[in-house]
Amino acid sequence: MPDSVRKLAELIRGAKRIVFFGGAGTSTESGIPDFRSATGLYQTKHGGKYPPETMLSRSFFDRHPEEFFAFYRSKMLHPQAKPNGAHRALVRLEREGKLGGIITQNIDGLHQAAGSRSVIELHGSVLRNTCMNCGAKHPLAAVVGSGTTVPHCPECGGIIKPDVVLYEESLDLAALEEAVRLLERAELLLVGGTSLTVNPAASLVRYFRGSHLALLNKTPTAYDRAADLVIRESIGEVLEEAVQAALA
Repeated sequence: MPDSVRKLAELIRGAKRIVFFGGAGTSTESGIPDFRSATGLYQTKHGGKYPPETMLSRSFFDRHPEEFFAFYRSKMLHPQAKPNGAHRALVRLEREGKLGGIITQNIDGLHQAAGSRSVIELHGSVLRNTCMNCGAKHPLAAVVGSGTTVPHCPECGGIIKPDVVLYEESLDLAALEEAVRLLERAELLLVGGTSLTVNPAASLVRYFRGSHLALLNKTPTAYDRAADLVIRESIGEVLEEAVQAALA
């Protein structure tokens, strides 16, 4: 076992209140591309007239719903994806009573699919969708099943919008407040698969006042110097091995 994994296992073993703060890199091993790496969504060509950041904005959604949904279905939806080692390891920590909760920037729902119960979704979820007219709730199938057209509510005919936070939209205040409370009580903060550059989500890390910070990310972050441990390897493999050792 590498020294870094052994140290992570020691931190996990000694902590009673752990919080995991995760980003897109947590799900790359499930086949979902991240955003800002060399092979991420923002760096690869998608054949459209607009950059992904523009197409994922609220103003673009309002003005060009057809093009928004064409991009959204082809690039943002991965219904075939399954939880990986990182998701499974966090479920085990929660069941052992050591993990207080997960704060995620991801919208794929894989933490819940793996079995995690305490999950704060800062940017929403593709699994939830709401009619902008009558407020009726709809599953992912309502978006996928509408083919290449804009999905409309069968109840009133209104446009169905995914419950995901687009650029130009604010994060849910209740989710932010809950995340702050969780971080303030944490003893060990595990940060995985996020560059910690997207605010206001990334700035939440500043509310952590616990004993130890461990960063699991393949590229450097602005918080590396403040961390007790920095690991650049596969998040799923490292976390699964460390949790196995910590709970053995």
